[in-house]
Amino acid sequence: MTQPYERIRRKSPEDLRSARWFGPDDLRSFGHRSRIMQMGYAPEDWAGKPIIGILNTWSDLNPCHAHFKHRVEDVKRGVLQAGGFPVEMPAITLSENFMKPTTMLYRNLLAMEVEEQIRAHPVDGVVLLGGCDKTTPGLTMGALTAGLPMIYLPAGPMLRGNYAGQQLGSGSDAWKYWDERRAGTITAQQWLGVEGGIARSYGHCMTMGTASTMTAIADAMGLSIPGASSIPAPDANHIRMASACGRRIVEMVWENLTPDLIVTPQAVRNATVVAMAMGCSTNAVIHLLAMARRAGVHWSLDDLDALGRTTPVIANVRPSGSTYLMEDFFYAGGLLGMMGQLKEKLDLDCLTVMGETLGQAIADAPVYNEDVIRPLSNPVYHEGSLAVLRGNLCPDGAVIKPAACDARFQRHTGPALVFDSYPEMKAAIDDENLDVTPDHILVLRNAGPLGGPGMPEWGMLPMPKALLKQGHRDMLRISDARMSGTSYGACVLHVAPEAHIGGPLALLRTGDLISIDIPARTLNMLVSDEELEKRRAEWKQPEPKFERGYGWMFSKHISQANEGCDFDYLTRDFGKAAGEPDIF
Repeated sequence: MTQPYERIRRKSPEDLRSARWFGPDDLRSFGHRSRIMQMGYAPEDWAGKPIIGILNTWSDLNPCHAHFKHRVEDVKRGVLQAGGFPVEMPAITLSENFMKPTTMLYRNLLAMEVEEQIRAHPVDGVVLLGGCDKTTPGLTMGALTAGLPMIYLPAGPMLRGNYAGQQLGSGSDAWKYWDERRAGTITAQQWLGVEGGIARSYGHCMTMGTASTMTAIADAMGLSIPGASSIPAPDANHIRMASACGRRIVEMVWENLTPDLIVTPQAVRNATVVAMAMGCSTNAVIHLLAMARRAGVHWSLDDLDALGRTTPVIANVRPSGSTYLMEDFFYAGGLLGMMGQLKEKLDLDCLTVMGETLGQAIADAPVYNEDVIRPLSNPVYHEGSLAVLRGNLCPDGAVIKPAACDARFQRHTGPALVFDSYPEMKAAIDDENLDVTPDHILVLRNAGPLGGPGMPEWGMLPMPKALLKQGHRDMLRISDARMSGTSYGACVLHVAPEAHIGGPLALLRTGDLISIDIPARTLNMLVSDEELEKRRAEWKQPEPKFERGYGWMFSKHISQANEGCDFDYLTRDFGKAAGEPDIF
């Protein structure tokens, strides 16, 4: 295979990192060898072979990863086929469905665990099993810092949902049918049918939600076997891909193909272009920034927005698209086919985990259905998935998904209806006598990284029942929270700085006029500087959310949304990564 970079070199068995644990003829290695023999292994199992750590985020409380019990065995089979020695290492799971208040509170905890697991154990390379929203960035952030050869194995999307002959998309149709339930247009029995039909298999969300977005981003960065992110979780191709990951990681160890050779500024740019073209989740912004910075690539909101202006959405996948789901995307050619359509916008010399360039990986990638994966000449939306707004309401930026909202909100001015907490907002929007019009702008604050805490996915504020009964299904909504990538609507999110630390959003009052202009990328409250200064003098810092434990540590070190919500002490700028552990 052609190796584009001279830094890739063949290792010898003596060069293996694990040889530090098992190689020397001394008492410490006696202890390591005797203990691994305690588990029934013989020197023939590990001696002179790469030891491959398989970091598994399986849990009985993570339906997206329910198949990882089996996939880890498929990876092991591939490692053994290639002459390596596989060892499974459990890592904390981040189940978007059940973990409260939000998995985002624990993304950095997973990243820390992964980095330390890799550093502290006798492994030469790792396969990372993830997929549910925050597991992709958490796993890759930790592995990028650790620096050993790595492959990311994506969980894959679940099968299409189905009810009464209608295809259902996870998340998106939950919101849609819940609005209809609240409006009184569907029955309790129909709602139960949607509930039972929307998630029919293991795997992550099959809309272009955060999970599909982030696995595709890792894939486009070169960290997965090219195209792996598109394979549905229950498909037999997924099993074969898992074994291929096991075989390939052994070769990567011998080649010394480390992630610093893969995740370059050009690779991060490619991932951003691909995300924009896919109709990506707004969550991509936070995770892309954090992943890039862990790789030493300084990526900003302005970089994202610039590429968003020149990259059209060409994946006709809900919620930005109107019809199709990830299963259809796979059948139409998947990520490789879509990157083939984007060829002129990508740096084709970037390296992938296969030791080949991106250009080689997509050279002959076909597209079988150009309604699902559109050519650049016939996009779903003329610009990219996301736009970054700035103004006196969000001086450090805010994010909106223009393709997924009503076109009339591209430019809009209306009065604010402000809520300080989710319970306060929920009680109000369920009040059929609420004084609200379609021109009002709902605002939820104190839901950011510190205020949430953890920046929960509360940003898709439900439509007021009063407007639903009048037939309205979208209105402008603003928050310092996030929203699920499966969501849709005119939602401005990630307002930075957040209200909890005194950002301008904290000074907004009900009745204040807000003006948005998406083409001009502006978001402003029409309040004088003098009045804002008066309000700032009256503002009081909310009570802290935590007084001890992990939450206290989180609150002391978390950065704002525009910086990726990483811990300050985990970024590359803070200091060098720890070296190899002492072994005595």
